[in-house]
Amino acid sequence: MKLTSSYPVICTDKIQESHDFYKENFDFETTFEADWYVSLRSRQNANFELALLDYHHSSVPEGFRERTRGVLINFEVEDVDREYAKLKSRDLPMALDIRSEEWGQRHFITHDPNGILIDIIQNIEPAADFAGQYQA
Repeated sequence: MKLTSSYPVICTDKIQESHDFYKENFDFETTFEADWYVSLRSRQNANFELALLDYHHSSVPEGFRERTRGVLINFEVEDVDREYAKLKSRDLPMALDIRSEEWGQRHFITHDPNGILIDIIQNIEPAADFAGQYQA
């Protein structure tokens, strides 16, 4: 299979609130908007997209019409400390405060209006115990 694109779609009943959240806090722009579906793209990198879908919509198969849960989205950034300061000043909830991990990440975790976790990550040098676990 030759993929041409891949992006997460969050099933929600909070389309407008989620739409505003990603635009205001993560610099996404709207590429398509309906009352039941919104497509967003990063203003900084057009390869990064995200969509919001009303889980009641008929395009979602019966038996699967429920809110997205149990998902963590990673956003890798150049300067995690700068992003942390920016989002903290906006009073975004922090599920995990900023810290450096031995496996080679400096990160913090917030969440969107749906409870979807968003892990903001900057890759750093891993500890020697983890360095050998990385593959090309």
